[in-house]
Amino acid sequence: MACQARFSPFSGQKNLGKKMTYEVKSLNEECGVFGIWGHLDAAKLTYFGLHSLQHRGQEGAGILSNDQGQLKRHRDMGLLSEVFKNPTKLDKLTGSAAIGHVRYATAGEASADNIQPFIFRFHDMQFGLAHNGNLTNAESLKKELEQRGAIFSSTSDSEILAHLIRRSHNPSLMGKIKEALSLVKGGFAYILLFEDKLIAALDPNGFRPLSIGKMANGAVVISSETCAFEVIGAEWIRDVKPGEIVIIDDSGIQYDSYTSDTQLAICSMEYIYFARPDSNIHGVNVHTARKRMGAQLAREFKHEADIVVGVPNSSLSAAMGFAEESGLPNEMGLIKNQYTQRTFIQPTQELREQGVRMKLSAVSGVVKGKRVVMIDDSIVRGTTSRRIVQLLKEAGASEVHVAIGSPALAYPCFYGIDIQTRQELIAANHTVEETCQIIGADSLTYLSIDGLIDSIGIETDAPNGGLCVAYFDGDYPTPLYDYEEEYRRSLGDKTSFYK
Repeated sequence: MACQARFSPFSGQKNLGKKMTYEVKSLNEECGVFGIWGHLDAAKLTYFGLHSLQHRGQEGAGILSNDQGQLKRHRDMGLLSEVFKNPTKLDKLTGSAAIGHVRYATAGEASADNIQPFIFRFHDMQFGLAHNGNLTNAESLKKELEQRGAIFSSTSDSEILAHLIRRSHNPSLMGKIKEALSLVKGGFAYILLFEDKLIAALDPNGFRPLSIGKMANGAVVISSETCAFEVIGAEWIRDVKPGEIVIIDDSGIQYDSYTSDTQLAICSMEYIYFARPDSNIHGVNVHTARKRMGAQLAREFKHEADIVVGVPNSSLSAAMGFAEESGLPNEMGLIKNQYTQRTFIQPTQELREQGVRMKLSAVSGVVKGKRVVMIDDSIVRGTTSRRIVQLLKEAGASEVHVAIGSPALAYPCFYGIDIQTRQELIAANHTVEETCQIIGADSLTYLSIDGLIDSIGIETDAPNGGLCVAYFDGDYPTPLYDYEEEYRRSLGDKTSFYK
């Protein structure tokens, strides 16, 4: 994975046994990328842009600048503010072009070697690379490249593209890049920084979002999400299209493509969970989409209740839509402590439970004696949902009805999301009734797939409304390549999530 230090497909736990595992694990998107060409403060603006993308990756960050053909870089583990805690690190990244990356490492080595942007120096050229996504044929390509003498300096699949570019026999640089892009499969948004240009490219399905913006001085900006444009005062121009290459240099922007075999299938989880509410993806505002999902969920909900409570922060938009549609009051029944660690992986059950209590608190004065509709964006393993239901009931809620603003997650994602195996997904192993029982809720309602597609409402004639919904129906828009065999085998496996 671009941001995941592993190559073996399904390197997660194969057999979770009969006992429910209590590791706090949520959905985590892999990375955020940002690039700018034509501004004297390129690295500083990249820092601000990455800060707006911090929700996409918190394990490491890096910035690479281009000062008249000389590439300079700083990268390290941790949050962006930690990586650039010493302001001199940023000051040294001079030049009028830069690319940056925030990384989420889900497994394998959390090593500084895997932190992007990568830099490649050859006798006749040098370039930097930042990648968001996951290559489904990474293992095969890496093996083939190593057999041909390639040496990898990281365990990330992002390096593969650079080797393919370098080994291409095409006489022109653009020809080499196009050839390399046509060989990698899966989900990818790449930004490449050369001495004289910046290049952005998107996979043929547009799984991962990538947008182009422009600043008042004419500088061109590329970002995983449009929310990064706001902070630097850039104006959105358009989204990068599936299979497209965008070339930015001193003469302006050129649009090209490396394949005509494209089919829009943007990751629906971007709208459900990953993207910031103030981002727009393919002409749809994320907050608005989530509100519509909540409203549709209310129409599909079949139970009596008194109040609506959204799980902070990603479910607040859906809770708003649900409340408006149902006529129920939208109450702040759960409070999130913004100053706790992001995850709690603790050695004992007592400490784990304490971790959740530190992160979330139920407001007894709001929920006591009430039939509560708890709105959340998704259920992965069910552990978090179970604990929140428990918190609400301990705070005096008479009933807790869990309503999820997405369909049931029953299949893994191979395009750049941290869902590796069916064994990790409660919906792959249990019916809705069983899941409801395991999490201790009075009812459980998922949004329908059709409801999701209609709510997002991208203007397109592509299948599934231009969305990838494979995590819900198992119908993948591309071949799975290296993952196929293990995935097919896993379809017969079942894991119990009962304690």
